[in-house]
Amino acid sequence: MAEIQLHRDHTLGLARARKVALKWAEHVEKQFDMECTILEGDTSDTVEFTRSGVSGSMEVSGKHFELQAKLGFLLGAFAGQIEAEIKRQLDDALAKEQAKKKK
Repeated sequence: MAEIQLHRDHTLGLARARKVALKWAEHVEKQFDMECTILEGDTSDTVEFTRSGVSGSMEVSGKHFELQAKLGFLLGAFAGQIEAEIKRQLDDALAKEQAKKKK
């Protein structure tokens, strides 16, 4: 079983990070047929995601995103490609929100 771990620091604060996480969750639900659940907390949220062959979570705080995913046997062969796509999507979403923050 392959694992993906990804950490991204940011300066958005929790409210804006929540927006990024919600957009990310909506995107992976549509594009990858994931089932996402968002658990809101006082200082951080957790986005849990799952589909056949994939399960994981992303912690969303006012200062960072911490993603952990486990890939089943079949998807494990594509772990590098899947990790690269997750990085690209999350980095793009963070960059767009950071740009809005500067305006």
